[in-house]
Amino acid sequence: MLDLSADVRTLTAQLVDIESVSGGERVLADAVERELRALPHLNVRRDGDCVVARTDLGRPQRVVLAGHIDTVPIAGNVPSHVRDGRLYGCGTSDMKSGVAVQLRLAATVPEPVHDVTYVFYDCEEIDAERNGLRRLARTRSDWLAGDFAVLLEPTDGVIEGGCQGTMRAQVVVPGRRAHSARSWMGRNAIHDAGQVLDILRAYTPRRPEVEGLRFHEGLNAVFISGGVAGNVIPDECVVTVNYRFAPDLTLKEAEEHLRDVFDGFEVRVIDAAPAARPGLDHPAADAFVRTVGAGQARAKLGWTDVARMAELGIPAVNYGPGDPTLAHTRDEYVELDAIAAAESRMAGWLTGA
Repeated sequence: MLDLSADVRTLTAQLVDIESVSGGERVLADAVERELRALPHLNVRRDGDCVVARTDLGRPQRVVLAGHIDTVPIAGNVPSHVRDGRLYGCGTSDMKSGVAVQLRLAATVPEPVHDVTYVFYDCEEIDAERNGLRRLARTRSDWLAGDFAVLLEPTDGVIEGGCQGTMRAQVVVPGRRAHSARSWMGRNAIHDAGQVLDILRAYTPRRPEVEGLRFHEGLNAVFISGGVAGNVIPDECVVTVNYRFAPDLTLKEAEEHLRDVFDGFEVRVIDAAPAARPGLDHPAADAFVRTVGAGQARAKLGWTDVARMAELGIPAVNYGPGDPTLAHTRDEYVELDAIAAAESRMAGWLTGA
């Protein structure tokens, strides 16, 4: 059971104790829907295991607060327990503490200075095709409409603006097949792949400043494959690279950069997701940074669902009480005081205090 009148720390424990591994969120989604429908100031909708609640007060701006309710598979760390001021359990950091903050704000701030849309979505921790926010963006985009968004992903209480894009590509190195006893009659593609590795070793990643935040790109080999048989000179070797690029580049520009870097080789892009600009110059975002972050924000060095909001034209940031380095670990925990601090800061922002 969930009790939205409970202290946010207690509510986090209640959320953790309802198992919701990706694909199995139904029980928790039912509980979230039930509690939100009991609040007369909210209009509640549901799509699968996504629950969306909103105020409709006619405010000039609308903000979106979103968080996923699923977790990675449990590792003997449910039910939760408290030790030394920390709440331990699966999803405590990523991101049921953030969801608890959302629920408390929904329950305790009936007349915010901005209209608010609260989004609780499923299947964030698995393949993108099943991501609930992705589904809403494609089929119910009007439910997500807003001027500014906050994803309550774990950031250790620091506002992280935008996010980097990611692109995976295969760099194909050709060779000529031959018998290994007569190797000089062929061309060893695996040997020639050293040229690709040399390029990567010599590569200097960009560190551009985007809207006042410093991003740090990365280009790295993540897989290498090649070979035919133990007595055959291979005629192809493929080096798979991952490019993490700053939000001053579009997907097209990121791909063009990869092709320039590996000029002379065939480059096959196999997966890509766009970056998201911070958008901190928006009035609602600026107020959020000043009120919640004491004027401080940093770049998000990774990819998150803020990119989905950016694709809808909504500037978004990441902000949550959990420590991202603890996500998905067996000993995952969240500092109890950090949850309370996040609730207090966000309540101050929503009430204009």
